[in-house]
Amino acid sequence: MITLKNVVLRRGAKVILDSASVTLNPGEKIGLVGRNGAGKSSLFAMLNGSLHEDGGEFYIPQQWRMAQVAQDMPETEQSATDYVIEGDVVLLAAQAEVTASEESGDGDRMAHAYMELYDAGAHDAQARAQALILGLGFKVSELDNPVNSFSGGWRMRLQLARALMCPSDLLLLDEPTNHLDLDALVWLEAWLQRYQGTMLVISHDREFLDAVTDVTVHIERAKLTRYGGNYSKFEDLRAEQMALQQGAFNKQQDKIAHLQKFIARFKAKASKAKQAQSRVKALDRMEKIAPLLAEADFTFEFKEPANLPNPMLSMQNAYFGYPAPEDAPAGTPPTVIVQNVSKSVLAGQRIGILGANGQGKSTLVKTVARALAPISGDMTEGKGLNIGYFAQQELDVLRPADNPLEHMIRLVKEMTAAGKLGSQPTREQDLRSFLGNFNFGGDMVKQAVGSMSGGEKARLVLCMIVWQRPNLLLLDEPTNHLDLATREALSMALNEFEGTVMLVSHDRALLRAVCDEFWMVSRGGVAPFDGDLDDYQRYLLDEAKRQREDAKKSASAPVKPAVAVKTESKAATAPGKNNAKSLRKELEKIDQQMAALGTERDGLQTRLAAPSTTPADMAQSGKRLKAIDAELGTLEERWLELTEQIETATA
Repeated sequence: MITLKNVVLRRGAKVILDSASVTLNPGEKIGLVGRNGAGKSSLFAMLNGSLHEDGGEFYIPQQWRMAQVAQDMPETEQSATDYVIEGDVVLLAAQAEVTASEESGDGDRMAHAYMELYDAGAHDAQARAQALILGLGFKVSELDNPVNSFSGGWRMRLQLARALMCPSDLLLLDEPTNHLDLDALVWLEAWLQRYQGTMLVISHDREFLDAVTDVTVHIERAKLTRYGGNYSKFEDLRAEQMALQQGAFNKQQDKIAHLQKFIARFKAKASKAKQAQSRVKALDRMEKIAPLLAEADFTFEFKEPANLPNPMLSMQNAYFGYPAPEDAPAGTPPTVIVQNVSKSVLAGQRIGILGANGQGKSTLVKTVARALAPISGDMTEGKGLNIGYFAQQELDVLRPADNPLEHMIRLVKEMTAAGKLGSQPTREQDLRSFLGNFNFGGDMVKQAVGSMSGGEKARLVLCMIVWQRPNLLLLDEPTNHLDLATREALSMALNEFEGTVMLVSHDRALLRAVCDEFWMVSRGGVAPFDGDLDDYQRYLLDEAKRQREDAKKSASAPVKPAVAVKTESKAATAPGKNNAKSLRKELEKIDQQMAALGTERDGLQTRLAAPSTTPADMAQSGKRLKAIDAELGTLEERWLELTEQIETATA
């Protein structure tokens, strides 16, 4: 187990832990929570040895193998599959020992090395790595692409896959969901639920924590408090504790009354639709933990829109995608992602946009936001439409050298030039006060944005959107850098917003609390999704399973096959009963070969385990085991090909 007893931990002059104590048991899955800056990442650094305690007693079993996600951006021409396989340090060590033993000529050492290589999972390493890669949202066609060919967010997914590939007794995950879409997030949850070791995870995603943790450790005021249960259970227990502190509770009554008032108002609007009932449940939870929400030091609200056109937007036979590159040959057609969309966006709608990775969610939102032009079809905007757009890459649009006040002044100038200023306050003092509402007070209004955290940048983007008084909010993954308290503030603000919301997010708590209906972007189209988020999660898991099965079928054969496989005859390419018959004969022969190899492998393993086996026999048996694994891999690939061809021939 891991124990901390009266531990003192400092980072520079700041005291992170002060006489903190906690015990973490083997096999527990622990969520580490606390405000930004409380010391969560510093505690991780102590666990992995990067930091050392300044006092007290800290113990972690020396024999435990540890895995964590590397924070550096990988730069390599290796294929995605090979890069992830290298995350299995046990396998790498076994491969190195095989090479060294073969060079030494020591038969006893070689035999043990081959057995260790087999035990390390060399026979299925590629399949395991590719299952992780596909689960995290990559396409089958990308498995052999160089790591350097992917963008930063996708490379960080490969870093996560490497960490999961590594056999471990302790897994440390610091914000693992930041670069994931909802489909990859659902897959990751299922994987972590099967993980057998001890896990500590830092996350600002409430439902993710609820799904994968059974213990919560809270860092507050340099102390560690352990709670049995997931994040929601922790929240309930802590809210009860706060309610007992009557003095503090009384001061919170105004905030609580406000919360309960808007909860009651929105519950009255709910219908019996499944997604509406999900929203009622989310609001019930907010009512239950009102004291905890009232403690938050940051809240904001969207001002009432100046007007509410209805419909906000109308799309008729619209095709969305990307124009041909400027350097493409003349006549190159545009790339169509979503097609034949005929839908209207009405005043007051709360639309959650769902869809597996790569289906076109962001393309749809970008086109509505005017960042992309529709390829064809009609898009008609309501008179006075004022869009507030939070893009996934919005943080990159901020100017690193400018401070928050300069961003606001530039926004005023742009709005004035566009004739959209309206009645927003524009004096410098007014802008300073407005920034103060988003916790940009004092010297922070003059702090360069480049030196701010991701959460602070996201808050600045939200501040700029709120100031514009939009009537249509387009939010594409707005919570990636927000902590739990700010996510709650955003959820409350969106529920009180009187305009229209279109939301893409992997934060299911936000989707449940905000959205009354869902649109599904899938297979090149957009259609209503009648189920709730639980139905959608089941759909995503089914899709992930299908992709893994496709990957197995299309996996490439070993470079040096150890057995000659019968090549496909001319008849194999022609449909018909005769073709199917010949294919079945070959399939039967391969079944017999695989059965014989399996029997031989079992016998070799028994021989290796016998105490009377000589070193020379062990070395010879180890080599043969290695060859059998290669032969079986080749035969399995051919077996899958034949099965597909038989299905085609008999269709």
